[in-house]
Amino acid sequence: MAATLHRTHPVSGAASLARWRHGRRTPRLLAVVAVGTALVVNLPLVYIFVRAAARGGSAYAATVWTGQTLELLRRTLSLVGGVLVTTLVISLLMAWLVVRTDLPGRRIWAVLGALPLVFPSYIAAFCLVAVMGPRGYLQGWLEALGVGALPPWIYGYSGALLVLSLFTYPYTYLLLVAALRDLDPAFEEGSRSLGAGRWATFFRVTLPNLRPAILGGSLLVALYTLSDFGGVSIVRYNTFTLSIYNAYRALFDRTVAAGLSTVLVLLTLGFVALEAALVRRVRPSRSRPARPAPLVRLGAWKWPALAVLSAIALLNLAIPLGVIVYWGVRAIMFGNPLGEAWRAALHSAGVSAGAALVAVALALPVAYWAARSSGRLARVVERLCHSGFALPGIVIGLALVFFATRLLRPIYQSVTLLLIAYVIRFLPQALAAARASLAVLAPVFEEAARSLGRGPWSVFRSVVVPVIRPGLLAGGGLVFLTAMKELPATLLLRPTGFETLATRIWTTASEGIYSQAAVPSLLLLAGSALPLYLLVIRPALYGSRRAEWAGAAGSWG
Repeated sequence: MAATLHRTHPVSGAASLARWRHGRRTPRLLAVVAVGTALVVNLPLVYIFVRAAARGGSAYAATVWTGQTLELLRRTLSLVGGVLVTTLVISLLMAWLVVRTDLPGRRIWAVLGALPLVFPSYIAAFCLVAVMGPRGYLQGWLEALGVGALPPWIYGYSGALLVLSLFTYPYTYLLLVAALRDLDPAFEEGSRSLGAGRWATFFRVTLPNLRPAILGGSLLVALYTLSDFGGVSIVRYNTFTLSIYNAYRALFDRTVAAGLSTVLVLLTLGFVALEAALVRRVRPSRSRPARPAPLVRLGAWKWPALAVLSAIALLNLAIPLGVIVYWGVRAIMFGNPLGEAWRAALHSAGVSAGAALVAVALALPVAYWAARSSGRLARVVERLCHSGFALPGIVIGLALVFFATRLLRPIYQSVTLLLIAYVIRFLPQALAAARASLAVLAPVFEEAARSLGRGPWSVFRSVVVPVIRPGLLAGGGLVFLTAMKELPATLLLRPTGFETLATRIWTTASEGIYSQAAVPSLLLLAGSALPLYLLVIRPALYGSRRAEWAGAAGSWG
């Protein structure tokens, strides 16, 4: 109906939107709420730099510019580089196989390729360590065959590279699937008709048209790797996140933690700026293909392709699920109490639901003001509200600890402070969903209500909110799911004795008590698998252009 009115009504579309913006009809209360939201969201970013520079420039330089910091920088960047290369190879191969070839069971493999998004890095890490560690199942099987002890390769750089690569490549893969489906085969056919071979056509024609998807997915992978805490802590690879946490816990003077946090924030912002600069240099191709591309017949190559995909699925789906189910059954059989796991699940669900409600309530005024206003301030406020996307959870948690202990002591060590951290971190997800919903709502509906004598607030409440409710629910669902998995901010801000599924999994797995980590892991995966498939994976695989929003929305998980 909206599309019909958009086409036929004389004041619909761009002209209607221009007229609406010229009239400045946005309720003032929404603008005030939007500005206040932007200020709160950016509080951690400002405060962490203020805290780090509290002793002056020379003291800050002495804290940050050390050999230890340079070593952390080298280790972190080497991990990001290795994960980016590995995920790009995996995602390119998998996306091409499920979109452009006659691979047997393509649709099933397409879904299996995206399912690792369900696993947080800390669950994936403890499952792989349980199987491939020095005292893992693989070592036991090899000893039964007379094979000696294997080196502890699952720990350190190799383990971190394996874990993060296997469980972050879906961010790039989902975008590449959509990009390949939207790529007009006429480009490639024109190249082949001029005498270029299949490989030359791929590198000269296909790959350049996939650059937006590659850059977008690579940014998500890089930011996930920079902010990861649980996975690297379990495989014992020291990066900025782990060093910040250790400095916060071990030192009475927490200036070191604040200084390292500023370096991590600058690294994150640097990757965001680099991706934005590279994207601006990319010329987009036509938005829709005239017809689907013909499938490439694999012939005898289908067996190696199936073997590669099966090996990947074994590592990132079969092994983690098998370990969790096995240890969960053992825990129940041997009488391990489930009360603590259920209590943690209720804590996780309660604070995550609260964060989802608050995030949607705050995102709606920001999105509406930005969509219906022509002022520069509205656009600036909207962009500022996305800063949580560039702030690792550990930085947000640390900044709120500093801020609350000095200025808001009553809410320190409270669920309220934890909820604030979740809202700051995941507000961009709710904001993206609200903005996408408002983009398809023609202002003619609001103008019609205004012509009947309704005020701006009445139009917003009775016309706008009901129409965009499905998008708001989807955004709230994504906030809920990703808040359930958030670990570093929860570790820093949770009240004493307040366990969530994420903190319980990390605590028991880091101590090697896998049976106690299994049941919370099962609860977390069971609660997130179906919603994540419906909200992220299915739209990305079958919704074409919606994949970019879906992939970005899932990135903060």
